[in-house]
Amino acid sequence: MAPPPSPSDRPSSRDLRVLRRLFALIAPYRARVALAAVSLTLAAGAVLGLGSALRWLVDAGFAAGNAHLLDRALLGLCGFVVLLAGATYARSYLVTWLGERVAADLRRLVFERALALSPAFYELTRTGEVVSRLTADTATVQTIVGSSASMALRNVLLFAGGLAMMAIASPKLTAMALLVLPFIVVPLVAFGRRVRKLSRESQDRLGDVGADIEESLAAIRTVQAFGRESADAARFGARVEGAFEANVRRARARSALIALVMLLVFGAVGFVLWVGGRDAIAGEITAGQLSAFVFYAVVVAASVGAISEFAADLQRAAGACERLFELADEIPQIAAPAIPRALPARAEGRVAFESVRFAYPSAPDRAVIDGLDFSVEPGRTVAIVGPSGAGKTTVFQLLLRFYDPQGGAIRLDGVKLDEADPAAVRARIGLVAQEPTIFAADVMENIRYGRADADDAAVMAAARAAHVDEFAERLPQGWNTHLGERGVRLSGGQRQRIAIARALVRDPALLLLDEATSALDAESERHVQAALETAGKGRTVLVIAHRLATVARADRLLVLDKGRLVASGTHATLMDEGGLYARLAALQFQAPDSRGRRA
Repeated sequence: MAPPPSPSDRPSSRDLRVLRRLFALIAPYRARVALAAVSLTLAAGAVLGLGSALRWLVDAGFAAGNAHLLDRALLGLCGFVVLLAGATYARSYLVTWLGERVAADLRRLVFERALALSPAFYELTRTGEVVSRLTADTATVQTIVGSSASMALRNVLLFAGGLAMMAIASPKLTAMALLVLPFIVVPLVAFGRRVRKLSRESQDRLGDVGADIEESLAAIRTVQAFGRESADAARFGARVEGAFEANVRRARARSALIALVMLLVFGAVGFVLWVGGRDAIAGEITAGQLSAFVFYAVVVAASVGAISEFAADLQRAAGACERLFELADEIPQIAAPAIPRALPARAEGRVAFESVRFAYPSAPDRAVIDGLDFSVEPGRTVAIVGPSGAGKTTVFQLLLRFYDPQGGAIRLDGVKLDEADPAAVRARIGLVAQEPTIFAADVMENIRYGRADADDAAVMAAARAAHVDEFAERLPQGWNTHLGERGVRLSGGQRQRIAIARALVRDPALLLLDEATSALDAESERHVQAALETAGKGRTVLVIAHRLATVARADRLLVLDKGRLVASGTHATLMDEGGLYARLAALQFQAPDSRGRRA
C-alpha cells in the first residue's frame, strides 16, 4: 500500500456524480421524500399565488375603488399566507428529518467499514482524519440533504413558476429579462470548479487539524512529561492557520460567485423595472400587472441568487461525499474468502507456522519474519523469547490475522488462516496485550467486552481468576464503577488484570499473553501467574516475555532473532546449549531488574 496522498495531492471531484450515491441512502425513505416534495410544491405555489393576489388587490381593489373586491382580495392573500406557513412547516420538518437520517446512516456505513479495515490501513492513515470524515464531512452532507437541497428545489420551482407568471404579466419585459441569463450562467460555471477544488482542500486541512487533536490528546501524559505543550501547541496552531487560510480562500471564491450573480441579477431587474415603469406610464400595462411583474421579478432574482449559493454548497458537499465514499469503498486487506473453510468443530488451539515470511506494509523491503517454522501442540504452554525486534509480537499479529504473510502458511487447528473467516479464527483466541485497552465503561462491561453474551456469573468467574475482585470491590461504586477514558482511574497492574479477565471470559482454545504480567507488582504478579497457570490447563498458551524468569517453566521455549527461529527447547536444554538464550538469561539473572529483584 502506498503512503496516503497529502491534501494538496488528492484529486478534487471533476463533477457532481459522486452525489448520486446519496440517492441509495435516501431511497428507503421514499414516502417522506414524496410528502416533502408535495409540501415544497404547495409552498412554492403559495408564493406564486401571492403575486396574482397582489395584482387583483391593486387592479380590482385600489384602482377600481371597490371596497368589497378589496376585502375579497385581502382574504385571498391571507389564504395564500396560511397555506404557505403550513406547507413551509411540513417541508422544513420532513427534510430536516431526512437530512439527519441520511447523515446517521452514512456515519454508520463509513464507521462499519472503518472497523473492518485491517491495522495495515491505520499504519498509513491517521485516525484523526477518519474522525474528521465521520463528523465534519457527514455534517456537510446533512446540511445539503436536510436544508440546502430542499431550498434549492423550492427556488427552482419559484424560478420556473415566476418566469412563467412574468411572461403572463408582460411578455416584453420577460424577454428582456431572459437576455441577461447567459451572463449569470457563465460565471456560475467558471467559479464552480474553483469553489469545488477549494472546498476539498479546506476539508482536508480540517482533517489534519482533527488528526493533530487526536494524536496530542491521546498522548497527553507523554506530551506533558517531555514538556512538549508549547511545541505541540505551535504545531497545532500552524495546522489551524492552514485550515483557516484554506477556508478563507474558499469563502472568497464563493462570496465572489454569489456577489457577481446577485449584481447581475438585480442590476438586470432594475433595468427591466425602469422599462416597465415607462410602459405603465404610457398605459401599455396596468398598475396591477406591473406590481405582479415586480413581485415575480424579485422572486426570480432571489431564486437565482439562492440557487447560485446552493451551487457553491453543492461543490462543498461533493468534496465531503468524495472523502466519505473513498473510505466506504476502501477494500479491507483482510477479509473472509468467498467460501471460507470451516474450522474443526472441536477447538484444540493447534498452531503451525510453515516457512512464514512477513514485512509490514510501511516497510515492505524489511522482513520482520523470515522463514519461520514451528508448531505448537494443543494444551501446551510455549514461550517466545528473544531480543527486541526479533518478531515476537508480530507472531501474535499474524496469528490474529491482522496481517497476511507474504510467504508461507499459518494454520490454526489444521486450517490455513487465509482460507478461514477471520471472525471464526479470532473467536478461538484470547489476547492479553502488553498495553491493555480499557474502555470508558464500568468494570463488568470492560470484562464482558471479551464476549458480549457472557452472563454476570461468567464475568465474575473470569474476574476472580484474574484477581480483579481484589480491587474491584474497593472501588467507589464497586463493580459498577466507571473507569474513565482509557482506564485513568486504575493502576497499570489493575488495567492488566481486567485485560486478562477479558481474555479468559472468552474461554479461548488459544491464549496469547504478550508480556501479560509486565505491569504488575510482585504480589499481583504472583496471584495472576497462579491464575494463568490454572486458566492454561486444557488450552494452548503462547507467551511473549522479555523477563525470562516468568517463562522458565514453559513446556517449550522458542528463541527468535531477526525474525528467524534460532533455538527451541526447554529452559534447561537451552541453557546447556549456550546460545542466544543462555546469553540473555545470564544477563538477566546476573543483574537486578527494574524492581530491584534478581530476574
